[in-house]
Amino acid sequence: MSALTAEFDDVAGWTADAVEQLGPAYAIPAACRGSANPAALAWLAEACELSPGTRLLDVGAGVGGPAAWAAERFGVRPILLEPMPAAGRAAARLFGLPVIAADGTRVPLRDGSVDAAWCLGVLDVVRDKAALLREVHRVLRPGGSLGLLVVVARGRLVLPAPEGNVFPTRRELGGLLAATGFAPVQEIDRPDAPPSWKRRADRVAAVVASQHRADPAMALADRQGERLGRLFAAGQIAVRLVHVVRRPAPRPVPPESRPAPPGPEALVRTICGGER
Repeated sequence: MSALTAEFDDVAGWTADAVEQLGPAYAIPAACRGSANPAALAWLAEACELSPGTRLLDVGAGVGGPAAWAAERFGVRPILLEPMPAAGRAAARLFGLPVIAADGTRVPLRDGSVDAAWCLGVLDVVRDKAALLREVHRVLRPGGSLGLLVVVARGRLVLPAPEGNVFPTRRELGGLLAATGFAPVQEIDRPDAPPSWKRRADRVAAVVASQHRADPAMALADRQGERLGRLFAAGQIAVRLVHVVRRPAPRPVPPESRPAPPGPEALVRTICGGER
């Protein structure tokens, strides 16, 4: 069993079960656990200028908490992209949102078909980060916003990282974004979650742990969380919120605007230097 599958798929299904036991007030905080909180989501929503009717693509949406929050607060039309089947089913169960079963490196949407995109806590667990960013660039309209929540490395890691996680440095992240067609706007440290939000998320996590403590997937997910916690405590990684916009692709030069190729006499002058 993959630790990533345990963390993002098995636990996702169990989280939906626990929310249904505890009540709908627990749904969004629990479905955002590990990816975002209301302060971070509010910053990203304002940075991306979300508004009623905005077509928001959530890449690696998990259980759907951030997308549901944006739909509730800003009236966006979310599209969830999630490769893990149990996570996608959990998002549909809890929030009734449209979920596309696919990963971020192959987005089954038309070019320029979404107004804004989120990718929260996902880039670190994607092997080909550039491929994901290129696909997001393709489906975003020109000038459209991308909001990122990324765990970045503050240098070479000394402690072991969670399985499947590769944390870019801030410099590497900036280079990746520039190379895939994005222009930087702003970035900040992630703000803390309010206590009421954290209490609800922790309550759901406690129910999941009590009901699935003996499951090997729970042990794998716990190990992932423990490794991540040690890296944060040691100051080796940090969370950044990043807002970038899609630069338009360069326009091809029409054939009639291109300079004519030099004739034989011009080539002779260029090669030999001067007139003959």
